[in-house]
Amino acid sequence: MTENNGYTDEATETSPLLPSAKSSSIIDNEAEISHLRETIELPDIAGESPYEEVAANVSNQDNPMLPCLTFRSCVLGLLFTCILAFVNQFFTYRTIPIFLSMIVAQLLSYPMGKAMALILPRRTHILFGGRWQFSFNPGPFSVKEHCIISIMANAASGTSMAIQVITIQRIFYKHSVGYIISLLFVLSSHTIGYGMAGIMRKFVVRPAAMIWPGNLPTCALFRVLHDDENEERQNNETNMTTASRRMSRVHFFYMIFFFQFLWYWIPGYICPVLSLFSLLCYIDSTNIVLSQVTGANGLGLGSFELDWNAWISFLDSPIVVPFWAQLNILLGFVVLVWIITPAAYYTNLWNSKAMPIVSNQVFTIEGYLYNVSAVLDSNLRLNETAYNIYGQPRITAIFAFNYAIGFAGTTCILVHTCLNEGKDIFNRFRSSISDVVDDIHGTLMAQYPEAPEWWYTVVFIVGFTIALIVCQVGGFMPWYMLFLAVIIGFIFLLPNAIMQAVANITMGLNVITEFIAGMIMPGDPIANVTFKTYAYITQVQGLFFLSDLKLGHYMKIPPRIMFMTQIVATVVAGIVNFVTAIYLIETIPNICTEKNIEWRCPISTTFYSASIIWGAIGPLKIFGSNSVYWPLLFGFLIGALLPVPVWMLRKKYPDTKWLQYVHFPIILSATSAIPTAPPGEYPSWLIVGFLFNFVLYRYARDWWKRYAFVFSASMSCGVVVSALLIFFALTNNNVNFPTWWGTGGITGDGCPLASANFSGIMPDYKPLL
Repeated sequence: MTENNGYTDEATETSPLLPSAKSSSIIDNEAEISHLRETIELPDIAGESPYEEVAANVSNQDNPMLPCLTFRSCVLGLLFTCILAFVNQFFTYRTIPIFLSMIVAQLLSYPMGKAMALILPRRTHILFGGRWQFSFNPGPFSVKEHCIISIMANAASGTSMAIQVITIQRIFYKHSVGYIISLLFVLSSHTIGYGMAGIMRKFVVRPAAMIWPGNLPTCALFRVLHDDENEERQNNETNMTTASRRMSRVHFFYMIFFFQFLWYWIPGYICPVLSLFSLLCYIDSTNIVLSQVTGANGLGLGSFELDWNAWISFLDSPIVVPFWAQLNILLGFVVLVWIITPAAYYTNLWNSKAMPIVSNQVFTIEGYLYNVSAVLDSNLRLNETAYNIYGQPRITAIFAFNYAIGFAGTTCILVHTCLNEGKDIFNRFRSSISDVVDDIHGTLMAQYPEAPEWWYTVVFIVGFTIALIVCQVGGFMPWYMLFLAVIIGFIFLLPNAIMQAVANITMGLNVITEFIAGMIMPGDPIANVTFKTYAYITQVQGLFFLSDLKLGHYMKIPPRIMFMTQIVATVVAGIVNFVTAIYLIETIPNICTEKNIEWRCPISTTFYSASIIWGAIGPLKIFGSNSVYWPLLFGFLIGALLPVPVWMLRKKYPDTKWLQYVHFPIILSATSAIPTAPPGEYPSWLIVGFLFNFVLYRYARDWWKRYAFVFSASMSCGVVVSALLIFFALTNNNVNFPTWWGTGGITGDGCPLASANFSGIMPDYKPLL
């Protein structure tokens, strides 16, 4: 079996939830299946994707008769949607978050689908006079059913920003609205993004150049489970010698999975310090400067990690990011974290020494944690008198520079996209009228009816209408601000989708949306984060949906089935997210506070800090002419100018290859996860990316093509299964590993002064007199 063979599932019946073929007979053995395959006229299209990584992981063949939307795929899809929505929302409040990705659903649903194919009755039920047919078991479990399950589960792989609004309302601001309005808030923010994604799909899903690298490990795992199983069977049947056969990808997957399952017990339970380890800091952990510079919770110079989960918690797999993009990330990281930040901190710029060198919290000028309740009135609005007494909030230097980078990234991505992608976008818009396809996958997908534009438009209108009601009835923000929020999300969706499609990197809109909301609605933190949710999260959800649409494109899933399954999964995931969050908020003592070391909610804390800076206080006070941070606003101008010289040099020197890889939006977005993510995660992440996408890609190309993305999938699966077992069997039952050097102390890295200020004082609220 060659590398470009298609999936070889034996099932070829028409999907039982779609109009049936003329034949209504029950296919109950492989001989009949083989005969049917010979009699069905399938398109005979040769060729491969022009992109090597796609050709290595995505089949260039399609069998349109494979079952797709079936009883099995619906039941398992909904099951894993609920599981992932619950687990991801549950763990998002943990101090070290764990996120279950689509890969987990892929791995676990495969044997369940196989079992259902063996157990369920195979009788076909004829409906509506023979026009439709239905069967609980239409034959062997197919790769398209498997893909539907995975795509439905992927709707639950991320958590909702609307949930974060509800969280900070209830925990930090001690205010809440009704359950129904809160739930509609969650659902509307998702469906608006889905509607926008449908409009953009012709630009970033159909073109071959829009690779979406993050989908390739998923495609690789599908081939491992459905293609390599047949390859292994053929090897056994032909009695190939051990020396002449390569290890199948399915064997490689399970080998790495088993290794990672066992290994994660060490950093995940026995020796957590391996998740955030700095050998240099251990030279003298009482030295403040050494701790701040080398500690994993400091600048991370010389730190390393032996924990796959730590690498992917905030940065995704290093294997799916192209090496040229990793070089841009390395440049952005080094300049910000190892050059600009220490220079600013140790010269005491903005009184930085009163605070830790890296933190996502908000402080007073003396270095105490900022108590926002001291400056708000009973309506959660800014009390000017109390604010003037309490003082202006301060943030760490790295946090401040990250805001400047956010300003720069906003203008940079628009200018970069116009200069470098504008012509292609215009040509794609013109060619979309005639539905021109430019690779084998587009050709194969052309045989399936497209989901009409008006379907997506209806979804958008419904979501937008619900959002208007939520804003007005729930008092989240003035209803008319929703129009501006959605326009911003729509404008940035296309350039961000292009960047993710080619480099698996996105530029967050959180800073610019917070800035705009703060300028228009100063002193209202809930309105600020609500505006950010509808402007930013609708774009993020749009990117999720576009990524899934591309996965469906690669796996040859009919677009109309994609539409239906994504909508259903999105609504179900939103409901489960909401119920899980409310349960945790109302039952766990001291959740999202320093008092609960296991439930510190780093994501919610950053969200809360941003609501103080941009909402409660407002950008006019934080970045106004009387503020120490006003020069950071030049980031808007700098970001707009950065892409221009590189674009001009590319025009003048078109044969200079390295210029083609300079990508300022990626450079600026490199550190967007900091300070929520410890800087110490970056060095190890970059080293792994270098080993796979440079060393192995250059010197072991065949191995890389066959196993690299499978390795990424198996490592993620091993971590998740092990982490769940550790939590539910041990941690959740208060069976903790004995405290020793390897547990890392109160900060988890054995380097506590990395989280202290220059005087060695850990941050805390100002004591009451």
